[in-house]
Amino acid sequence: MDLEKGVEAVNNSLVVNTGSLEGGAVLEPYVGMEFDSEDDARKFYVEYARRVGFIVRIMQRRRSGIDGRTLARRLGCNKQGFSPNHRGTIGQEKKPRPSAREGCKATILVKMEKTGKWVVTRFEKDHNHPLVVTANGFSTAGDKDKKIEELTVELERQEQLCAAYREKLLCFMNNVEEQTEELSSKIQVIVDNVLYLK
Repeated sequence: MDLEKGVEAVNNSLVVNTGSLEGGAVLEPYVGMEFDSEDDARKFYVEYARRVGFIVRIMQRRRSGIDGRTLARRLGCNKQGFSPNHRGTIGQEKKPRPSAREGCKATILVKMEKTGKWVVTRFEKDHNHPLVVTANGFSTAGDKDKKIEELTVELERQEQLCAAYREKLLCFMNNVEEQTEELSSKIQVIVDNVLYLK
């Protein structure tokens, strides 16, 4: 009995955790994982997504027919599903925008149990697209813009380094060419001297 209480205490402390373990490892959701509320489950999954490198889309909700409260919630990757091609029925056809959706299946389903706890009943981890992980993760467009700005600055720095290396390489090649001509001249003088001695 005490052992079961100890295991339950450890599990509860994991639920409170923000999603990371010591050493930088990321705590993944798992079937049977419990949360005190729907909001706690959502916050955990959003933090998990941020650390792993994707953005969460709130997808479906099942409500009680009696009192309207939420009984289950499905969250997933924002690249889940496919965008249908929308064509204007009135007026000109609109130019289709590129879709961010790629048919990703990564999802989590949490349901409220009779105890009042929210439990993970389904978890699909795998994504069908690359994940974008930054040092601190990102969750807003501003974070992505900041990362793009940092990468642009780094690209400019690398281009400056390439220009400097190119200049040094050209200088070296000119030096080798001058040395080759000088060496050719000396060899020609030696050949002329040898021929003269004959």
